[in-house]
Amino acid sequence: MGEMVERVDEQDHTVGVVDRGEAIRRRWLHRVATTVCRDPDGRILVHRRPDHVSRFPGQYNWLVGGAVGVGETYPAAASRELAEELGVHAPTRFLLKYLCRGVISPYWLGLHEAVLNEPVVPDPSEVAWHAWLTPVELRAAMHDTTFVPDARDAFDRYQAEKAGSRGSLPRHSALPPCPERSP
Repeated sequence: MGEMVERVDEQDHTVGVVDRGEAIRRRWLHRVATTVCRDPDGRILVHRRPDHVSRFPGQYNWLVGGAVGVGETYPAAASRELAEELGVHAPTRFLLKYLCRGVISPYWLGLHEAVLNEPVVPDPSEVAWHAWLTPVELRAAMHDTTFVPDARDAFDRYQAEKAGSRGSLPRHSALPPCPERSP
């Protein structure tokens, strides 16, 4: 059996415990916790997923995260994922939660933020490449580079939550190109 998660309803109330793979296959709602990682200068960590992963191989993301385990809170899952994927222990701050209709399955997304004051040591099975980008550079990269499908909507919601200003955006990405995919 794979990773167990809580199946939830449209109000994010638990209705049962299921295998995450089954939740995705059957498009059942479950929970995902993510974290925006910022450095002390306000830049955002962006990473590329390894080519061998089953979901969105070789694509970029600006969020670190994963499924919320059975009995786990969004903040606890966010902290656990930071440790697992980046090898860091940092306090996370809950920002918002919304129902994401997701490309592969719908889920409740809990979005957190953490300021990382220590170097990241990414797990190579989770992160193939990483860099720190300003929010403006990140927005430009999203137009020029293949990001995981739900990343743009999450970024728009994050920016609205942070009430950040939006100036003119550069036209060129600060990221290396995404490897070509065969259909």
